[in-house]
Amino acid sequence: MTKKEEAELKRAARLQAERERIEGMKEYEKKHSDCLYICGIDEAGRGPFAGPVVAGAVILDKNKEILYLNDSKKLSEKKREELYDVIMENAISVGVGVVDSRIIDEINILQATFMAMREAISRLDPQPDFILADAVHIPDIIIPQEGIIKGDAKSVSIAAGSIIAKVTRDRMMYEYDKMYPEYGFAKHKGYGTAAHIEAIRKYGPLDIHRRSFIHNYI
Repeated sequence: MTKKEEAELKRAARLQAERERIEGMKEYEKKHSDCLYICGIDEAGRGPFAGPVVAGAVILDKNKEILYLNDSKKLSEKKREELYDVIMENAISVGVGVVDSRIIDEINILQATFMAMREAISRLDPQPDFILADAVHIPDIIIPQEGIIKGDAKSVSIAAGSIIAKVTRDRMMYEYDKMYPEYGFAKHKGYGTAAHIEAIRKYGPLDIHRRSFIHNYI
């Protein structure tokens, strides 16, 4: 066997393994296969000191294969960006919900997360018959739903929502970095790193900072 043939065999084996992994991540979608439109939803940005919380809701097309879907935190930034484009091109519908720091301070981060999720779902067209959510039960939603612990690593639909939410929020934080370069948002995305805390103490909080998160540092 030539080296080229050996390499081709290895590529084919990796591709087959990935297809099997993705098939395993369709367990919950198959469980609710009587539903025509299944939405997976996840959030990004519950923990940061600054910026919004963002929810991504995705209805995948059962007839289109998207490989390499996974919990967005387990993917490189480059891979997330690539998959974002693939999802946007191939999904039946994508919805995004964004709730800013002011509202987070007013109603708390959990309720703000639920608000972002409801907004994301409302932007889907068509509306889903069933919702798969990462770890939570979303209140005030009449659509049947199931919360799955670590769902972004167990469901292709939730993984897709996770990627949409993460990429959308990261892009917003890059824009904030251009506006406020001294805070380093491009590096820490608003999370409470030592460098971010130092910047808050040195330059003071911005409108995008969550006062309820940073009150111990100002």
